[in-house]
Amino acid sequence: MSKSKLAFDQKYIWHPYSSMIRPFPCYLIKSAKGIFLNLQNGQKLIDGMSSWWAVIHGYNHPRLNYALKKQINQMSHVMFGGITHCPAILLCKRLIQITPKNLECIFLSDSGSISIEVAMKMALQYWESLGKNKVLFLTIKNGYHGDTFSAISVCDPDNSFHNLYKNFIPTNLFSDSPRCSFYSKWDEQDIHSFKILIEKYQNDIAAVILESIVQSVGGMHFYHPTFLKKVRYLCDKFEIPLILDEIATGFGRTGKLFAFEHSNVVPDILCIGKAMTGGTITLSATLTTRKISKTISNSSSGCFMHGPTFMANPLACAVANENIKMLQENKWKKQVNDIEQCLKLNLFPLLNHPEVKNIRVLGAIGVVECIKFIDIANIQKFFVKNNVWIRPFKKVIYLIPPYIIDMKSLKKLIYCISIALNYEYSFLR
Repeated sequence: MSKSKLAFDQKYIWHPYSSMIRPFPCYLIKSAKGIFLNLQNGQKLIDGMSSWWAVIHGYNHPRLNYALKKQINQMSHVMFGGITHCPAILLCKRLIQITPKNLECIFLSDSGSISIEVAMKMALQYWESLGKNKVLFLTIKNGYHGDTFSAISVCDPDNSFHNLYKNFIPTNLFSDSPRCSFYSKWDEQDIHSFKILIEKYQNDIAAVILESIVQSVGGMHFYHPTFLKKVRYLCDKFEIPLILDEIATGFGRTGKLFAFEHSNVVPDILCIGKAMTGGTITLSATLTTRKISKTISNSSSGCFMHGPTFMANPLACAVANENIKMLQENKWKKQVNDIEQCLKLNLFPLLNHPEVKNIRVLGAIGVVECIKFIDIANIQKFFVKNNVWIRPFKKVIYLIPPYIIDMKSLKKLIYCISIALNYEYSFLR
């Protein structure tokens, strides 16, 4: 039965970043609990990916499940136009409690990419409301902000998944990516390229948009906190809104509740998602200042022109509210710190491997950057055979485990990376 299901999947179902002619192998998951993914054949895999950053408290968490079940008995969905509901109100109250106090106007949507679209539309409509034609966005190379069209216009046009679309999307401004790493000594030259562009195009830039500290799909680079401080200073100097993308890093992943806290800055617009519901159901939010929201509301249209059908879905809001309550209990701080120490202790020895270019650790993120590209399909097969779930990309093998992972299981993930690098058949090409 499993073989027939997988055959159907391979023939008819299109998976992320995959080919319908030469698809990556897929593994049939029957259930998931805690840190384990349970395959249909009975095999248990230790999850090293938190289902792409999202499942921070593990799978099938009883408190999150209860929040969903309790809410579904009342209503699973209701339109948000002209209607409100308690799950959305309670969630927004909690978001205001845990984010900087100037971010007091919240737009709820249904995915990380859409929260980026919303943020960019906010910036454009803000300037339109002020009678200024400012339509360019300034960002840095090696960035990634999602797969929808406005979002990909601020992803690196040459080094992201989206370079094939660059003839169809707006052309924005890209400064050099920061070279100073998170733990290195700051070099003032690092901000030079960005400074030149913001000075030159200050009258055309609608907003600056960056991932906070961690450039995820761009190569899992962790840039220096001073870079973000300098960006904030320049945005203030030229009165340009700063959009920070915390979709991947928000809710504790880097050791701070939000990664921008490493730089002691505050954005004008903040995008969050992924771990917002503990990985149970899709939801995102775009938070902004009263100044920006009032300016948009005083525009010729008199409102912000966006309204997703599933905006503020009650199920998603209810479980997000419970997820944030759990985070506010502050167990995540010790959990993330323990993960960080274990990653540092057990990953850094791999720096001696001839195929390893760099090792990076920040909070509950561990990165092994290889010299060569990785044979994804075959290394994935190897990991599954060894009862772990790790999903590399390009030249990077990385770990972003659930916060609840025990150190024995985390060491097993790291050990499997080390034996993959030393395997008689090279997974690097």
